[in-house]
Amino acid sequence: MTAPTAEAEPDPFDAIVDAPFDAALSERYLVYALSTITARSLPDLRDGLKPVHRRLLWAMQQLKLDPAGAFKKSARVVGDVIGKYHPHGDASVYDAMVRLAQDFALRYPLVEGQGNFGNIDGDNAAAYRYTEARLTRTAMRLMAGLEEGTVTFHPTYNGEEEEPEIFPGLFPNLLANGSSGIAVGMATNIPSHNVAEIVDATLMLIDNPAATHAELMEVFHGPDFPTGGLVVDSKAAISAAYESGKGAIRVRGRFSTGRQENGSWEETGIEKLGGGQWQLVLSEIPYQVQKGKLIEQIAALIADKKLPILEDVRDESDAQIRIVLVPKSRNVDPDLLKESLFRLTDLEVRFGLNLNVLDAHRTPGVLGLKLLLQEWVIAQIDILLRRSRHRLEKIANRLELLDGYIIAYLNLDRVIEIIRTEDEPKPIMMAEFGLTDRQTEAILNMRLRSLRKLEEMELRKERDGLIAEQTDLQALLDDPKLQKKRLKNDLKALRKEYAETTALGARRTTLLEAAPTREFSMDAMIEKEPVTVILSARGWIRAAKGHLALDTDFKFKEGDGPAFALHCQTTDKLLFAIDNGRFYTLGADKLPGARGFGEPVRTMLDIDPEAQIMALVVHKAKGQLLLAANTGRGFAAEMDELLAETRKGRGVVSTKPGVKLTVVREIAAEHDHVAVVGENRKLVIFPLSEVPVLAKGQGVTLQRYKDGGLADAVTLTFADGLSWAMGGESGRTRTEKDLLPWKVARGAAGRLPPTGFPRDNRFG
Repeated sequence: MTAPTAEAEPDPFDAIVDAPFDAALSERYLVYALSTITARSLPDLRDGLKPVHRRLLWAMQQLKLDPAGAFKKSARVVGDVIGKYHPHGDASVYDAMVRLAQDFALRYPLVEGQGNFGNIDGDNAAAYRYTEARLTRTAMRLMAGLEEGTVTFHPTYNGEEEEPEIFPGLFPNLLANGSSGIAVGMATNIPSHNVAEIVDATLMLIDNPAATHAELMEVFHGPDFPTGGLVVDSKAAISAAYESGKGAIRVRGRFSTGRQENGSWEETGIEKLGGGQWQLVLSEIPYQVQKGKLIEQIAALIADKKLPILEDVRDESDAQIRIVLVPKSRNVDPDLLKESLFRLTDLEVRFGLNLNVLDAHRTPGVLGLKLLLQEWVIAQIDILLRRSRHRLEKIANRLELLDGYIIAYLNLDRVIEIIRTEDEPKPIMMAEFGLTDRQTEAILNMRLRSLRKLEEMELRKERDGLIAEQTDLQALLDDPKLQKKRLKNDLKALRKEYAETTALGARRTTLLEAAPTREFSMDAMIEKEPVTVILSARGWIRAAKGHLALDTDFKFKEGDGPAFALHCQTTDKLLFAIDNGRFYTLGADKLPGARGFGEPVRTMLDIDPEAQIMALVVHKAKGQLLLAANTGRGFAAEMDELLAETRKGRGVVSTKPGVKLTVVREIAAEHDHVAVVGENRKLVIFPLSEVPVLAKGQGVTLQRYKDGGLADAVTLTFADGLSWAMGGESGRTRTEKDLLPWKVARGAAGRLPPTGFPRDNRFG
């Protein structure tokens, strides 16, 4: 006899669906992306909230955490949220709640916190078991009307509770408090704004639906950040960003020592100290910049010597921000120090505007300001209509009962008799008095003590009042003009509560178009001091403080001697002209001091060991140099074009083997002619205009030679004549006024110079 076989278990492989992997992955990823976009990261246009924020406020309302009520532990709120409405991590829910309570994160906080809810330094809030919270008046305004049939309620994730789809309040939370979030393939970043300005723009749009974006921007000026600061973009740039829904807005901190008597800000931020000393005071920082990290940035610049004009930074903040910046000396330009901080730290940031929201159909999109306000008005009109219909339904139900009560009052003795004598009084009363089922049930359910309240006059008065209200509501539903009028009246009442004259409604961020930024350079931070630069024949360079006499007997190493000495400032750039045609640049502030013999310039610049330094010139903006090679070719060069940014220098005069740069002369602004003398002692003079201005090359022929090459060249003013040193220790010079015999066209051979011209063929 065989044992009965057990029923075979189903093969798990039978449940496998044969489908392309890419299609299955794509389908699942799209579901995830859609969930992230519509149920997590993007705010709803109508109430400006994400689901987690909406559920937090809803849970707090259910716990009766009204502004006038007592605080409750944040842990209780977080527990209700994640247990009933939002099955996510407690840390993320608490972080969202903390942000709703931070007055430096939200322009109009929706949660009032008690305890440590973090600070602008970047410190985190205390754990939720230590903090307490309740709703603010603004949050109550946002949730007003939830029990008036204004919005749809849907089941929570487990079906045990219900939660509102949106909040119906008139408070324009989306623009007032802004929002930020990153979804899948899209993001949103909306700054906060001033409620009074939002209402003004909305009222303009209600009165004139054809109002242009430019007209709206006349009353809607731009962001109003919780931390104040200054928006320094032009009105045109701000307007363009709000018209398209995308753009970048520059936000700066505010330098100020406080408000003046007239209420305006003392914008310079310069605090005078004794002895001509001063310091800068920073009173507001850009939105979303942590004060602690900003101070660390500034301190790092000082430590790394990247901001040499700043001596120290101190945090003297209490309830108000006060960051003190101490300059290196009282001669520092305050505007330069500010501009440097704006460039090098987060004291100036760019807020990326991205008005990406979910509309009434839960569809994401980037909206311009006008379309966003139009959609919000439509949503508020819809809420107004739903409230009106809900109220009409309540009125109709109450009127039905009032009619029954009046009938009962007029026939009170008979009603009591029926109730006392009949086993089933309900059908008899309905038949005898023409009452409805609801009316009869209401009468039968009345307590005896309520009978004395059945006074006909009171009942008729209440009914008349309800009928009048019913008529008004029906007219409101039938007339779009009345709907707009009601919405306008409600908005005007809201504006009074958040007016510019109130502490909460006063604008915090100043809209101030910044002056054109100056050309920024670290060189501008060098403290200007006079120095005397000495370069030896062997290439050792140093800088002595002050302008010393250039004929001073400077000390040099044994076997070395003087080559060049000149006066300049530490802020100047020095141009080194090399005989191979290259130019090098070195800042005067980078030179070693004059206590020793200095340092070899070749350790600072990559100069060819075989090359010789032909000239050392102080750079002058828009200045020019006359450059000439020993072949007699040359040109004029702009000094600005000769500056080299690297140690390797810049090739300017093209040279071949045997050709060297011989002449480097500064061209004075009043000079109009060029004098050239060759090794053959022939002199030519021709107009300066015949010499081209080049950035690089060989130039043109200045003088023609049969033998030898160019000895020297100089520029001059023809009317003043040609002067040269007579030599010896007398220091006298001689000037030849009549230069016509030597004035020829450029490239001529020339003739012998005037009697007494130096034998070395040098102009001196």
